Amino acid sequence: MVSVHHRTANIDGMEVFYREAGPTGAPAVVLLHGFPSSSFMFRELIPLLADRYHVIASDHIGYGSSAAPPPDKFPYTFDALTDVTAKLLDHLKVKKYAVYMHDYGAPITLRLALRQPDSITAIISQSGNAYMDGFGEKFWAPLFAYAKDPGPQTEPGVKQVLQPETTRWQFYHGVPDPTLVSPDGWQHAQDIIDRPGNDQIQLKLFEDYKTNLPLYPKAQQYFRDSKVPVLAVWGRNDEIFIPAGATAFQRDLPDAEVHLLDAGHFALESHLDAIAGYVRGFLGRTVG
Repeated sequence: MVSVHHRTANIDGMEVFYREAGPTGAPAVVLLHGFPSSSFMFRELIPLLADRYHVIASDHIGYGSSAAPPPDKFPYTFDALTDVTAKLLDHLKVKKYAVYMHDYGAPITLRLALRQPDSITAIISQSGNAYMDGFGEKFWAPLFAYAKDPGPQTEPGVKQVLQPETTRWQFYHGVPDPTLVSPDGWQHAQDIIDRPGNDQIQLKLFEDYKTNLPLYPKAQQYFRDSKVPVLAVWGRNDEIFIPAGATAFQRDLPDAEVHLLDAGHFALESHLDAIAGYVRGFLGRTVG
């Protein structure tokens, strides 16, 4: 049995929540969640890795059990979220680590890698996008419209993304057997969204998403230069980040491992054992 600790750290005067398990002297694996979830999405994966690895999964500012200051007290940008993540890892004295990135966790990972390329030992991507190929047009059209021109004309489209039916759809779409998906996941995510003032936090991040796209060519150059080991394990039925984003890694990293599962955007909810097996094998081959 592996004990998972639930801790907080004070980063720039804000409480940052994180889950931690495994021996501190073992190779580190950092799990970075996406929208609209939190480190809760990794609740069952952590014990499956922590026998051999030092596993850390934090909640981004504005999510989960971390602080959620209003937008006039914290700049909700992906640069700012990256700053907090980097400072948390520094606080925990984690200098080298593999990263498991999902959704919003991807632009944070790319920034970490571009800032300190030698710190990343391997990357695991579960619908963690680094290519224009990866965007599902239907889901992203209103978000990109808002990012380009935020205002009353474009806001209704993005506010629809914050509704319970959309959150539930993100967790269930593309899953052949929906009885495998616990309702805890989407309900926990929706509880985060529904907190007073949280819609303004999400709108700020939607608006800032456009800053991630210019990073892609730089990240792809980083892939070519560093030859960082990459495992992409995605739901082939994901309509948010489509499978072309997974296979695109092999353009810059021919040795990248790509596995497409019969799953959707939150593939861990339905394919935990398969993903854990791929991750353990990959980490065993790449970081020991």
